[in-house]
Amino acid sequence: MSYYLNSENRLDPGPIYVRENGQLHMVNLALDGVRSSLQKPRPFRLFPKGFSVELCMNREDDTAQKEKTDHFIFTYTREGNLRYSAKTLFSLVLGFISDNVDHIDSLIGFPEQIAEKLFSAAEARQKFTQPGAGLRALQKFTEAYGSLVLCSLCLRNRYLVISEKLEEIKSFRELTCLDLSCCKLGDEHELLEHLTNEALSSVTQLHLKDNCLSDAGVRKMTAPVRVMKRGLENLTLLDLSCNPEITDAGIGYLFSFRKLNCLDISGTGLKKDIKAIKHKLQTHIGLIHSKVPLKEFDHSNCKTEGWADQIVLQWERVTSEAVKPRETSEPQMAAQRFYGKRSLTDTPVKCSLADTHVNSSEKLQFYKEKAPDCHGPLLKRETPLCQESKNKKRAFEDPEKEQNNSSQSSKQKYVCLAVEDWNLLNSY
Repeated sequence: MSYYLNSENRLDPGPIYVRENGQLHMVNLALDGVRSSLQKPRPFRLFPKGFSVELCMNREDDTAQKEKTDHFIFTYTREGNLRYSAKTLFSLVLGFISDNVDHIDSLIGFPEQIAEKLFSAAEARQKFTQPGAGLRALQKFTEAYGSLVLCSLCLRNRYLVISEKLEEIKSFRELTCLDLSCCKLGDEHELLEHLTNEALSSVTQLHLKDNCLSDAGVRKMTAPVRVMKRGLENLTLLDLSCNPEITDAGIGYLFSFRKLNCLDISGTGLKKDIKAIKHKLQTHIGLIHSKVPLKEFDHSNCKTEGWADQIVLQWERVTSEAVKPRETSEPQMAAQRFYGKRSLTDTPVKCSLADTHVNSSEKLQFYKEKAPDCHGPLLKRETPLCQESKNKKRAFEDPEKEQNNSSQSSKQKYVCLAVEDWNLLNSY
């Protein structure tokens, strides 16, 4: 007790009682050195001096403050007074799940309407830009909703995004349009091999302009279609322009794309007679050379569409900020101007898509003619005799067609494969 009374930072202990011989006595505190300190007893305070709600919230860290204010919606009245209202239980649960979206086991069978709101809430919190956790969260959505997450992806001239977010890009499924123009991928890039995966068998439009591709890359891309009848078998539009390493041999691999309706091979390294190439394309897959530039290759149709369209923009912004060059001082800028040098930001890399002044005669764009329905109305006016005669003709022609088809199928069974094709098949 003497230690407590002689301490420097002592408070008013109040009355002290001591029991002696069965009786309770109050201790007299009028001691030397104690009376002066206890003459003016301090009033009892529940909170320290200067306490307020605002100061209390400011003393806490950001996470605790966010947890306290996240359950309320703050607005101002017309008089300027602050008013708050509690959030709904659905919004609170949605916010909690979006904060821990990477820990979800599966979203298969979850309603699409609520999943879209959950995706938007996680996107607002930038959960998909976090390394590791963002990939796991994105995979849960893509495996459950497929094309709703992203049905069309445009990565034109965004090679930095491809290099930094390759695994996230590979997680997208059921894409119908993919634009990889001016990305300089090359034949051995991992994304080019991923194009032959079954997850991208739904791709119908593929733009690979100016990607440093050669005959080896085209052979690798078409191997599953040529041999196993899977991969990019649903492809209807293909752009391989501005790849000078693609020669006549590489064009021959494209004959396996039976559903191809539009093809652009302008700026490739064709060495033989171009008329022979045009004839082969017309006889094998029915493509006709276009004398006028086709609008399908103006790169305006392919856009990023889906729930994750803003996520691609976030990836681009993060990667551009990561490689942003340091600011140069005025003397350095003056020295660069004197020696005729410019910084990297002054000379952006231009994609060859801007070179629209190429003559139409130099463009090698092909399209497939649609069968005109000119005999449609006449079929209704045919007599029954004409129909019977046609049925008889079909009855005679069907056995011949079946024999031809059987002979062709037997020939396809014994197709001779090269050693390189067998090596590709073993790699899958």
